[in-house]
Amino acid sequence: MPIDFYYTPGSPPCRSVLLTAKALGLELNLKTLDLHHGEHMKPEFIKLNPQHCVPTLVDGDLVLWESRAIIVYLAQAYGKDDSLLPKDPKKQALVNQRLQFDVSTLYPAFSDQYYPWIFAGVPKSDDKEKKIHDALGFLDIFLGSSTWAAGDSVTVADLALVASISTIEAVGVDLSKYANVSKWFEKCKTTLVGYQEFNQKGIDGFKIMVANLTKK
Repeated sequence: MPIDFYYTPGSPPCRSVLLTAKALGLELNLKTLDLHHGEHMKPEFIKLNPQHCVPTLVDGDLVLWESRAIIVYLAQAYGKDDSLLPKDPKKQALVNQRLQFDVSTLYPAFSDQYYPWIFAGVPKSDDKEKKIHDALGFLDIFLGSSTWAAGDSVTVADLALVASISTIEAVGVDLSKYANVSKWFEKCKTTLVGYQEFNQKGIDGFKIMVANLTKK
């Protein structure tokens, strides 16, 4: 039975799932939703996901949303080994901490500042910009003690964080003063399977959308 994946290519959370599926060698049945035209508000999708958000994954009788939950599920259900999500409790705890950092600190700092500006023309705030840089500073510290986000090999934490970081860079936030983040990010671009196909293409489309929506 195919695994259906409802998504929009420019979304960082959606891109993290695509990267995870690619790393696992997993084929998803891709179903693009045009949020600007309200496809996520259609009754059939709301019946599937009452929160009508993307990404949403359907695997048999399991309907799952929230990208970090999805990538953990995919790694557990379809991983040929535990490299993307270690079974060792301490190693897995570190992966989960990085995922929680992404969902509760890094990505919200970006979205609180830039989505109102992109979609509603709300002026950007110095205080909100500082929160982004505070989060980048924390990530820089994390990456100072390991090769990858949660240890010495790629995990789902890297696949989530790189989707956020690449989006932050795409809106013009300067990453250069965060040496560890910059080094890790460049390594992600050349090392992660499917980066160009599933992340960079989404970023390119996101940049075009931002340019169109914010031009005066």
